[in-house]
Amino acid sequence: MNLETLINAGPISWSGETARTVDAVVAETSNHLIALNQATTDTERRAQLATILGTELPETSVINPPFQTDFERHTTIGDHVFINRENFFVDLGGITIEDNVLLGPRVTLISVNHNEIPAHRRDLVLKSVRICRGAWLGANVTVVPGVTVGENAIVAAGAVVTKDVPANTMVAGVPAKVIRPVHTH
Repeated sequence: MNLETLINAGPISWSGETARTVDAVVAETSNHLIALNQATTDTERRAQLATILGTELPETSVINPPFQTDFERHTTIGDHVFINRENFFVDLGGITIEDNVLLGPRVTLISVNHNEIPAHRRDLVLKSVRICRGAWLGANVTVVPGVTVGENAIVAAGAVVTKDVPANTMVAGVPAKVIRPVHTH
């Protein structure tokens, strides 16, 4: 099965081969996360991250453990990215983190939702999350499926981002709302 087809796939039935294949990857990722979060050297951490991501983390980027994810093969991380402690990614629907992004502690990026209809509640709705170049997400920010955080945007600590964030703006609150433009000088 080509798991890449699940990136931004929208509604999917959670059954059969899809569910079995994804569950197997999630179980494997869980084992690698244990090794990552117990590693004592940068070399060990980077080796585990390469296995989890399916590609090497750029040399200029940092993920401080502990780090958690469920699937992780659908996350792309650019150059000069800093991901602080206790971040959690739900990335089956795809997460893209562009260059020069800062993620504070306990940021949660979620690209998976469930169907609203009770009889189909276990089915999934997969929508990609994009954090654009130069964005900064403060501590305890949550970004929900389908959201893009624009270039150089700032998301204040504790915000829940349910809609796209325009470039060069600061948002805050639950749900997050634009509070002002970002200072550029």
